[in-house]
Order: sequence, then C-alpha cells, then structure tokens
Amino acid sequence: MNLLSVLPLTVVMIAGPQIISAVFLASSREAKRSSLAYLVGAGLAMLIGLTVWYFVFHAVRGMGGGHGKHAGTRHLIDWVVLAVLLALMVIVFARRERSQPPKWMSKLQAASPRFAFGLGFLLFIAMPTDEGTMLVVAGSLAGHDKPWWHLLPFLVLTLLFLALPLLALLALGQRAVAVLPKIRDWANAHSWLISEAVILIFVAIVVSDLLK
Repeated sequence: MNLLSVLPLTVVMIAGPQIISAVFLASSREAKRSSLAYLVGAGLAMLIGLTVWYFVFHAVRGMGGGHGKHAGTRHLIDWVVLAVLLALMVIVFARRERSQPPKWMSKLQAASPRFAFGLGFLLFIAMPTDEGTMLVVAGSLAGHDKPWWHLLPFLVLTLLFLALPLLALLALGQRAVAVLPKIRDWANAHSWLISEAVILIFVAIVVSDLLK
C-alpha cells in the first residue's frame, strides 16, 4: 500500500453533493469568493478528518510490540478498511437513483462566502461517504507505517478536482454559465458509477494485501 494507490479515492470524496455544490457556487452571485470559501471549508474538514483517523490507526499499529504483532495489527487495520469499503459500496449504490439535486442546492446561487465555508466544512466532515473514505485513506497509510505527510497529496488532489467548476469559470468567463449545468447534470447521473469502480479497485488492492 502506498500513496499512489489511495489517490483514485479522491473521486469518491467529491462525487455527489460535494461537486454539485461546487458547480452551483461557481454560478452564484458571489461565485469566486463563495467558491474559494467552500474550498477552504472542505480543505479544513479534510485536514481534521484525515489527521484524526491517521493518528487513531497509527496508535493501533503501535500497540504491536514485535514484528509479528506489527503484522497482526496491520492486517487488523486492513480488515477494518475492507469492511468500510464494502459499506461505502452499499451507500453509493443506494444513492444512485437520485436523479435531481436536493432542493436546498438551488439556494446556493445566493449563498454568501460564510455560508459556503460552513457548507464545505459540513459536507466533508459529516457525510458518511467522505468520513468513510478518509478513514480508508488514513487507515491504509498509517497501517502500512507511511508518514503523515503522505495524506497531503490526497487532500490537495481532492481540492483540485473540487475546484474544477471555479477553474472553468476563471478560464471561460460567462461561457462557463452554459457549461456548468451540463457538468452538474453529468456528475449527478454518473458519479456513482465511477465511485463504485474506484472503490472496487481499492477493494482488490486491500484483498491482495491481506492474502500476502
């Protein structure tokens, strides 16, 4: 297990209301300020979540005294990670039939930067899929004795994907107004399939590691 193996899970982090909210904010009244505030809130939530889970699993791994015990705690963490991945697959599949964004998202076009910051923080700290994904990433890296800073590329890449609507606005200007709704509709309809595929690949990686 290494840093590159967890990076695809960034897709799971942004799939669903996270990226759709980013699209709405990019077409809001204060698009740039609100989008930046949303990214800061999401980044802070991820930094807290990833760090807490990392040190929880790092402490669990540290309970093993000898080499054999370290291997045992690593496999225990892998089993926990596998269980959470399977739960994530069920959650993502159960939400697949949501053809329209929640009604509250339509209010984001008038959202203030302060509200956008709070939304970004809450979506990433409280959503079961994001909390589970952060557990998986932090547990996988801590369980294999990787340093804490290996979490940072995962955080940065997630924020980069989340910033795509804002980047489209900056690059295309008013032309983005026509493009962003299409991105939103596509993400709402297909993001669950991509998430399931990424989770399934990571399940295979964890199972392979358990069989070693």
